[in-house]
Amino acid sequence: MSAKGTRQTREPNVSQQAQASQPALEREHALMLLRGMVRIRRFEEKCAELYSASKIRGFLHLYVGQEAIAVGAMQALQPDDAIVATYREHGHALLRGVSARSIMAEMYGKQEGCSRGRGGSMHLFDADKRFYGGNAIVGGGLPIAVGLGLADKLQGRQRVTACFFGDGAVAEGEFHECMNLASLWKLPVLFCCENNLYAMGTALSRAQAETDLALKATGYAMPAWAVDGMDVVACEEAAQLAARGVRAGGGPHFIEFRTYRFRAHSMFDPQLYRDKQEIEEWKKRDPIVKFEGRLREMRLLEDQELKRIEDEAEAEIKDAVEFSESASWEPVEDLTKFVYSERPK
Repeated sequence: MSAKGTRQTREPNVSQQAQASQPALEREHALMLLRGMVRIRRFEEKCAELYSASKIRGFLHLYVGQEAIAVGAMQALQPDDAIVATYREHGHALLRGVSARSIMAEMYGKQEGCSRGRGGSMHLFDADKRFYGGNAIVGGGLPIAVGLGLADKLQGRQRVTACFFGDGAVAEGEFHECMNLASLWKLPVLFCCENNLYAMGTALSRAQAETDLALKATGYAMPAWAVDGMDVVACEEAAQLAARGVRAGGGPHFIEFRTYRFRAHSMFDPQLYRDKQEIEEWKKRDPIVKFEGRLREMRLLEDQELKRIEDEAEAEIKDAVEFSESASWEPVEDLTKFVYSERPK
């Protein structure tokens, strides 16, 4: 319920909740969730290191602190479903099956990268995995997601398009246009708002009169609710429930994942707009540390298992870096390839 009155978010009804596939926290499943978060965290940390060494250039936006969202939400998606992400999308791409090699090579600007080295950090893309961005434009993925959802509906395909975007995108015009069209046409789109409280350097409360973004989404007549984005199990449960509703023909659903990024907006950002104490308080809710503790309490995680997970992540990232170091630059003669069409002779 909103603090401003008696308005409520439109959560799925009880029958939907009863039918939802609740993820049992069995040992192998739990370790898989932990492994996914560790992979993303270590990959992002390596990217920060390589950026400082000038191996990665351009803009770099890291996902550190938000790993539970991508890991949890991806459990609800099938191989035929589509994913549209933002410029903070390395973790989503990794979990979708885009290889660490091709992602890292893209960071390096090498032609073995998933976008031939032409996109860099913000423009990861893999059509075979149905991963349609990375998008450098704030809110730019929303119209793409609506288009993919419309195509699936017209073709009678029982697919879901998951669209990830930040709280900053909610201030963009295309957010409102896309939410309206998706609801009006009952499109199979799962809107995943990763609310990390800051649109670049602007706090949510300074940009939005209504800071309950799930409540805002209900204005478009779709099920919408908020979830703890620092809890991987809560993220998975919410995504499973929403994706099931979308797939069953219930039209678009909206989840507000309430989270926090531990690093700056980008590597260029001195983040003078955030109080250091605020950052430290949020770090106490680190989704990886929090989940590790939970698994230890349940006796599902032992030291050797955690070491194996860390070692696997380290080996994967080391291989990706070595591959990228030895990968090739695109030849100069290909500079205009895919950019200009040749005149007919």
